[in-house]
Amino acid sequence: MKTSTQTMPHDHGDISFVLQTMPDRDICTQTAERFKQLSDGTRLQIFWLLCHSEECVLNIAAAIDMSPPAVSHHLRCLKQAGLISGRRVGKEVRYSLADTEEAQLLHHIVDKLLKSICPKGVHNHEHTK
Repeated sequence: MKTSTQTMPHDHGDISFVLQTMPDRDICTQTAERFKQLSDGTRLQIFWLLCHSEECVLNIAAAIDMSPPAVSHHLRCLKQAGLISGRRVGKEVRYSLADTEEAQLLHHIVDKLLKSICPKGVHNHEHTK
C-alpha cells in the first residue's frame, strides 16, 4: 500500500485517501484468480449451473454436453478458486456454489451479466442437504 506521503510523478490532485485504502497486490492477485476461472466459457456455464442446483459430475456433463473427465477438470479449477464446494453422497460427489460471500456476489454478478433470472428467485442461495 502506498503511504499518504508518497510523491506521485504528476500532480493531479490529492489522492492520498485513495492510496490509503488501495488493496495490496496479494488480495488483487487472489481476486483475479477467481475472475480468471470464470473467464472460460465452459467454467462460467458450470458455475452458473451450480449457482442454481447441486449436481454430480455425470449430470453436469450431460447438461453441457461434455465428457465427465473434462467436467472434472473444470470443477477442480472452480473448487481450487473457492467458487464451488463438493459433498460426498454415497459414492458420488455433488457440487454446488461455495457458501461464501464472494461466491454469492459472483453468482449475482454472473446472473446480471448473463441477463438471466435466478431460477430460485433470490440470490441468497441455499441448498437442500
